[in-house]
Amino acid sequence: MRDQAERASFRKHRMSRSRWPLIGAGAGVAAGALTTAGIVVDKLRRNRVTAVRLGTQVSDFEEVADAERVVIAEDGVLLHVEIDEPQGTPSSADGAQVPTIVLTHGYTHNLGVWVFQRRALRAAGYRVVMWDLRGHGRSGEGDDESYTVKQLGRDLAKVIEDVVPDSTVVLVGHSMGAMAVMSLAGQRPELFEGKVIGVGLISTSAGELATIDFGLGKRLGLVVHRLGPAAVSKLSTRPIVLDSARVAGRDLEEYLVHHYSFASHVPLAIVRLTADMIFHTRLHVISVFLPQLMAHDETGSLPTFIGVETLVMHGAQDRIAPLPHGARIVDAIPGCEYVEVAHAGHLLPLEYPDVVSSELLAMIERARRSAPAPRRGVAGTRAVGRAVKKVTGVSAERRAKAVRTGRGKAAVGEGKPRRATEKSTTKDNATKRRP
Repeated sequence: MRDQAERASFRKHRMSRSRWPLIGAGAGVAAGALTTAGIVVDKLRRNRVTAVRLGTQVSDFEEVADAERVVIAEDGVLLHVEIDEPQGTPSSADGAQVPTIVLTHGYTHNLGVWVFQRRALRAAGYRVVMWDLRGHGRSGEGDDESYTVKQLGRDLAKVIEDVVPDSTVVLVGHSMGAMAVMSLAGQRPELFEGKVIGVGLISTSAGELATIDFGLGKRLGLVVHRLGPAAVSKLSTRPIVLDSARVAGRDLEEYLVHHYSFASHVPLAIVRLTADMIFHTRLHVISVFLPQLMAHDETGSLPTFIGVETLVMHGAQDRIAPLPHGARIVDAIPGCEYVEVAHAGHLLPLEYPDVVSSELLAMIERARRSAPAPRRGVAGTRAVGRAVKKVTGVSAERRAKAVRTGRGKAAVGEGKPRRATEKSTTKDNATKRRP
């Protein structure tokens, strides 16, 4: 009887498949394709059981910033900014300067995606600045013409100008946030000759996103590219339909979010945090930004990073910006650090927070020691640079711990959340790397 009820519930999900939005950059249209391909109830149930066992609570993501600011973009859009002040003193770098870290989130997310990294960075003694992209989170909306990667680069410049006028900075971006960093480099290369001493580009692409198939194969991938923007645009005029479909299809929603954001089992609360960020992004903003992402090309901006301490991180199973996109970025930036994470999807900051945090801290330390750095090579060569790192085994360790304890620890973050009545005593956790 239970199986029959679940199958009936699943049939109900199938009837609603045309009413989901794109998840990240294509999952909404992919919902119908995945369902038709035979996603079974058993798989949904197994994923849910594993995710619940891994643990973590929604309250683990609550953060209260030391300060909030509103930055006014050049066209008047109000950009929400949060600032965390350092809790200690950074580890010694021979008296080197201490930069401010500016974190920029990606498409359909908000600054909450950095919850684990902000804790690790402030605990390590760094001032952390996070902001919501226009049309995302608590930031305001702009004209349709303003939803471009170029404009995001100018918005980032304004955040730096208003919030970090004197300090050196390290810029870290995830997905479209990293594209904004590339855009800034192309428009304001002088900033990377002393002001910006370090860069982190996580799960991103410098262009050619129109060629990806979202893991669906060539034909279905082409359908997503052709129908995706129109489908989301149509949904944006019918929010009531979308809300009712979302309530009816929470299981499938969670599966799709997991499928396109992660490549390993993560706590269910992490999946729901991601889903909430995506589905609270205004559909009109999603639909207008999408074709701009497909046309995005900042390959010409990458040589600006030569001579700046640069970290490139990519998940080996990223379906949104597949691994070759990261490799092309590395090819254009001789001397950069390249970290490939096995069994990882697109949302590295939430899927492998310890790995991301430890690599960021190491990059910042190198940047402090080397700034200002000389130009280290010519774009298109690989003569200079550290060896490529491949991080493996973290997912297996996480699942093994869940089996041993019956729950496992939160997904795995650094320290405790800081709330209005509690100061964080966050400590950095070292990540064990296996060859």
